[in-house]
Amino acid sequence: MDIEKDYIKLIFGLKLKQVRTQKNLSLFGLAKLTNLSKSYLNEIEKGKKYPKTDKILLLCENLDISYDQMVSLKLDNNLAPIGEILKSGILKEIPLELFGIHENDLIDIIANAPAKVNAFISTIIEIAQHYNLSRESFFLASLRSYQEAHINYFEDLENKVIAFSKSFQINLENQISTLELSAILKEEYGYTIKDLLFKDQEALGDLRSIYVPKSKTLLLSKEIDDPQRAFILAKEIAYNYLEITDRLLTFSWIKFDNFDQVLHNFYASYFAGALLLPRKLLIDDINLFLTKENPKPEEFVTLIEKFNVSPESFYQRLTNLLPKDFHLKNLFFLRMSHQIGSGTYQIKKELHITNQQEPHANEMNEHYCRRWVSIKTIDEAIKQNKAHFFDAQISSYENSGNEYLVFSSATKDPFVENCMRSISVGILITPAMKKKFKFIEAKPIVKQIVGVTCETCAVKNCLERASPPKQLESKKRHENTDLIVQQYIAKYS
Repeated sequence: MDIEKDYIKLIFGLKLKQVRTQKNLSLFGLAKLTNLSKSYLNEIEKGKKYPKTDKILLLCENLDISYDQMVSLKLDNNLAPIGEILKSGILKEIPLELFGIHENDLIDIIANAPAKVNAFISTIIEIAQHYNLSRESFFLASLRSYQEAHINYFEDLENKVIAFSKSFQINLENQISTLELSAILKEEYGYTIKDLLFKDQEALGDLRSIYVPKSKTLLLSKEIDDPQRAFILAKEIAYNYLEITDRLLTFSWIKFDNFDQVLHNFYASYFAGALLLPRKLLIDDINLFLTKENPKPEEFVTLIEKFNVSPESFYQRLTNLLPKDFHLKNLFFLRMSHQIGSGTYQIKKELHITNQQEPHANEMNEHYCRRWVSIKTIDEAIKQNKAHFFDAQISSYENSGNEYLVFSSATKDPFVENCMRSISVGILITPAMKKKFKFIEAKPIVKQIVGVTCETCAVKNCLERASPPKQLESKKRHENTDLIVQQYIAKYS
């Protein structure tokens, strides 16, 4: 697609529509004046066609505007910011098609109310700049919305894993080994796999793999464990079996060129998770776990360790299957990170199905509630020097009254030195949910009143509080001021 030509057509169409509406002319009226068809004029205004010189002259004559003014790419103040957006090509980068929107639909909306749309877009850009929202953050937020819109379950990918297993004679009732995954890559897809000590190069210290397309060579860090190796190999199989060529070349990723690469990375990761954690096998195991009236934490850890996957892969897979197969459609997924020795905890990844569940990421440098089990598992893993610390609690949110059963696992971050991370899944507690989780009323599961951030939390006498409730206090001050103002207005009316 020629971006420059598209831009010229769009600008001409916007200007034509603006001039026509300023003259209070309908498309039908302009068609009668010029003897050009209404459908042809509509195509021009939508930026799909650019008229020839004689047609432009005809339009200029009937609209009383000079030719130079009409074909100039310079826009007036109302349209100038929109022109900048169109010229930047950002609309080409937004994955509109994922949400059933076509670029021309957006152009039509812009053309119908340029001043209002301009104000809205300018506001969004200003907010993004204020919160330092990068292009990468925007793409990842778009992907997250796409996942949430599909309750993070993709039937076509599940079916492709089954088709792959039949084609390659893999028994999904058993755990697939890294040896078998390696053999498929080498023998079927012509890969060369090399193990290197990435830490010899300081810049590569956080990477676990590099793929070299020209020679089909997969470079693996010698420091990865078997679950990490299995996931990387399964992901490479996914790229090949799904015939994905526009892809990321490193794990973890360090950059991407477009949204398609972000989306394809997700598809490959989903395929890998479904291959290493087969749906039917995992559902059977979850059902068995749910029948227990008083399960011990070690039993959940054993359930994770039954599969050759990291805790993160296991929890991610839960977000695929719990909404679809257990009809638990209100849940959240969190990955939290903590640099040992620091006082900060950060949310690095989140997913909310089907609504914006609590808790959620905050970009205002506020302190996440220290009562979260996501933070407690990190602290206990450090304190007890455990490779994997698991815990569960019922989190009761003071502000909303919502309660969640939250499972959390803390391990060392495999990608960052001297760093811990926790992976958590929280499930909204409802009467229907209680019927599935027999142990939900068991006394060993601690119920804890929690907030989202200390700055917005109304919990009183909280010993774990890391910061005073500044935001909440400010809100109360404004409400009190407004109340007194209203009293004065009523008194002197």
